[in-house]
Amino acid sequence: MSLLTFTNRTALITGAGRGIGKAIAEKLAAEGVKVLCVSKNPDSCGAVAEGIKAAGGRAQAYAVDVADSAAVKTAAEQILKDHERVDILINNAGITRDMLLLRMSDDDWHQVLNTNLSSCFYWSKALLRPMTSARWGRIINISSVVGLIGNPGQANYAAAKAGMLGFTKALARELSGRNITVNAVAPGFIATDMTSKLDPKMMEDVLKWLVPAKRMGESAEVAATVAFLASDQSSYITGQTFSVDGGMAMG
Repeated sequence: MSLLTFTNRTALITGAGRGIGKAIAEKLAAEGVKVLCVSKNPDSCGAVAEGIKAAGGRAQAYAVDVADSAAVKTAAEQILKDHERVDILINNAGITRDMLLLRMSDDDWHQVLNTNLSSCFYWSKALLRPMTSARWGRIINISSVVGLIGNPGQANYAAAKAGMLGFTKALARELSGRNITVNAVAPGFIATDMTSKLDPKMMEDVLKWLVPAKRMGESAEVAATVAFLASDQSSYITGQTFSVDGGMAMG
């Protein structure tokens, strides 16, 4: 039996069609939370929502380009009509466009910043007012160990993920008096579709020399941390970053 409690909560997870976002949606649904699965691809978020419902959970899918502020605003208005309010917002959507800075295009820079960072602003602003009225809410931003320590070839990704941490702290200070917590989770190398594309030899060296735990993490391990931060039990924790990285960012 879970020691976490959720009282008739609704959660929205961006990037819920695969990887960490999918694991978070499934974990929260298993805890009895109604989950709204958002991704750009209607097939992927739809499949996750259908899988949750088949397992006895409550879920609905929304296909939204999170990098498009107008699309997010329109979707959020519809979501609030459908569900009255969103209690738990998980800003997880993210992409990579890796390239050394001298070769990085403006488009590569802006696509990653808009998808990974600006989307946090769009969704938080669009869904915040009902949270403040209810005087209860959880906003959890999925950053990355790269936002803490940097990584060559990922200036755009590192900037976006580091920006999420500053956004988290600022918003936490704005909302702390309204019983709304804002925290960040910074995963390390997690076994997902994204990391499966990395060079195997490079990953072997990373795990050997940079990850004290000597292994990749699992999406379920990130989801467990997120579930705690989304629960009633995390009410006195805000403005913090939780690394789920096997010790990469220690010290």
